[in-house]
Amino acid sequence: MRRREFLAMPAAAAAMAQTAPTQFQIACMTLPYAAFPLERALTGIRGAGYRFVAWGTTHMEEGVRRPVMDVEAPPKDAERLASRCRAMGLEPVMMFSGVNFEDRIAVDVYKKRIEQARAAGIGHLIVFGKTGGGDYGAVIGNLQAAAKYAEGSGVLLSLKQHGGNSATGEHCSRIIAEVGHPAVKMCYDAGNVLDYESHDPIPDIQKCWRDIRSFALKDHRNYPKDEDCGIGFGEIDHYKLFAPVMRTGLTMPVSAENISEPLVPRPKTPEGVDRLARRSREFLETVLAGLASQTEIKP
Repeated sequence: MRRREFLAMPAAAAAMAQTAPTQFQIACMTLPYAAFPLERALTGIRGAGYRFVAWGTTHMEEGVRRPVMDVEAPPKDAERLASRCRAMGLEPVMMFSGVNFEDRIAVDVYKKRIEQARAAGIGHLIVFGKTGGGDYGAVIGNLQAAAKYAEGSGVLLSLKQHGGNSATGEHCSRIIAEVGHPAVKMCYDAGNVLDYESHDPIPDIQKCWRDIRSFALKDHRNYPKDEDCGIGFGEIDHYKLFAPVMRTGLTMPVSAENISEPLVPRPKTPEGVDRLARRSREFLETVLAGLASQTEIKP
């Protein structure tokens, strides 16, 4: 992006220029390593040059699929896993809630996850809705109850685009406004906006950037095959995507969720995943450094 193009971005980006630079925490989720043990995921992510990690959902352990952190696990287990990550040089920054926010059990699950995240020192709990939507009133009520429980915990409930009630950033900002609690913010997933809704995330993020506190990164292609992929392999312009949030004054995790190449099979070895993880980090670092240079900011 040329300097004059950056300066021509909509007023949202210009408003950001009045604040301090955003401090991005470039992370990788363990999710791309789901076919391999968690330990191998962590060593691979650290070896690929990351200093931050987001906990995925499940991993294969001795031929059995096991959750990274079972919802019923005591907070002490999360504390131990976080200590294990830090001993390897990885700071955990995000984890999944694992429940749709329309579900009747959502509040109970959120409370358990908040306690786990607090014990682990994780500040961002990813929450999302059913891809087909559901009771909107339940969404607001469940998030309000969970937000009240999260007060003082240091844990944000971070709404992620997932179709239905959470289809786009604009939808998520509406939910955040109606919940009306500072513990509920947004984890922006541009790939899901393009995938589920065929909606361009660039104009969408202009409508919601003030609510964003983290990113779950994936890209998407509609041609020659409709599929998600790693950032830089798809149709989303990440220079335009990140431009509005370059000067928020916040510390903001940006975590690679999908790192796959389009059209070809996913790697069958962890070394193949390592290669893609490294490439995603390098691409993201290039984008953020380039944008920072246009505004005289060092990310």
